[in-house]
Amino acid sequence: MRISILGDGGWGTALAILLHHKGLKASLWGAFPDYVSYLDKKRINTKFLPQIKIPKDIEITSNLNNAIYDKELIIFAIPSQYLRRVLKMIHQLDCPREVIYLSVIKGIETGSLKRMSEVIHEEIGNVKLAVLSGPTIAYEVAKEIPTTAVIASYDKNLRKYLQGIFMTERFRIYTNDDVIGVELGGSLKNIIAIACGISDGLGFGTNTKAALLSRGLVEISRLGYAMGARVRTFSGISGLGDLVTTCVSPYSRNRFVGEQIGKGKSLKQVKARMQMVAEGVLTTQSAYALSLKYKVDMPITKEVYSVLYKNKSPERAVRDLMSRERKEE
Repeated sequence: MRISILGDGGWGTALAILLHHKGLKASLWGAFPDYVSYLDKKRINTKFLPQIKIPKDIEITSNLNNAIYDKELIIFAIPSQYLRRVLKMIHQLDCPREVIYLSVIKGIETGSLKRMSEVIHEEIGNVKLAVLSGPTIAYEVAKEIPTTAVIASYDKNLRKYLQGIFMTERFRIYTNDDVIGVELGGSLKNIIAIACGISDGLGFGTNTKAALLSRGLVEISRLGYAMGARVRTFSGISGLGDLVTTCVSPYSRNRFVGEQIGKGKSLKQVKARMQMVAEGVLTTQSAYALSLKYKVDMPITKEVYSVLYKNKSPERAVRDLMSRERKEE
C-alpha cells in the first residue's frame, strides 16, 4: 500500500517508522523545505523525535504534489490550525478520488469550533475518512513499546481495513463508530493535562492529580454527550486512556506547559522556548467556547482558560475550584 503522512513532527515520524517496520511504503511530508532537507540527510528528527533513526527507505519531501500523487492512504499529522490550509492546497492538486484519509490530529479548529473530520469533509467533500486516537506518545510508538489506539469511522469496513494496516504485535488497534467521542477525547484531554501540569508546578501531590483526572473526565464526558458522543467512549482508550498518559507522561507537551506556568512562567515565555505545538493551549479556547454554546458546566476548563488567557494566577484558580458550591458527585 502506498501511504503518505502529512506532517514531519514527532507523531508523523513515529507513524512512518511503524508502517515501515510492517513493510509498507510510507512517505513523510513537511512544510518547511530547509528542515525537510536536513531530515532527509541526517535521518534523525532532532526537533521533534530525537535519538530515533529514520530508515533510509522512508521518502521525505516538501513537495505536496509528490507526497500525495498516486497514494492510497493519506494521513494528516499536522497541527490542527494548519489542517484547513493544507486541505485547500490538496483540493487544487491531482489527488485520486478513491484515496482514504486518516486524521491523527488531536485538536479543535479555533473560531469554527470544528473537529478535524468536520474540517476535512468541508474542504474535500464526502470522502473515505477515519480518525485514529489514543494514548500514543510518539517516542514510545517509535521504540515499539506496547501501545493501544482506536480507529473510528462511520464505515465499518473502512475501520476494520485500517485496523489491519496499523496493527502489530506492539501496536494494538481497536475500532469504534463513535467518531465524535474519539475525536473529542483526544482533543479535550489536553486541557486537563495542562491543569495537571499546573498542579505539578505548584508542588501539589497525587491527591490533586487524581481529582483533576476524575473530575476532568466528567467534564469531557459532559461536553461530548452534549455534542452527540456516547458517554462510554470516554471511559475507553481514546478517553480515559489518553487522558492518563497525557497527564502523567514526561513527554507530554501539554503537561509541560502547565508545569511551567505553575512554576511562575507566562504562557508567552513557555511558548517561546518550545519547538513543538501544545494543542491544548488553543483547544482550551475552543472548549471554553463550546461549553458556553452547549451550556455545559466545565469548571476545570474554565479555570485553565482564565489562567492562560485572563492572567489569573494558578493559585487563585485552585482556590476558586476548591471553594465552589457544595455538590453531590
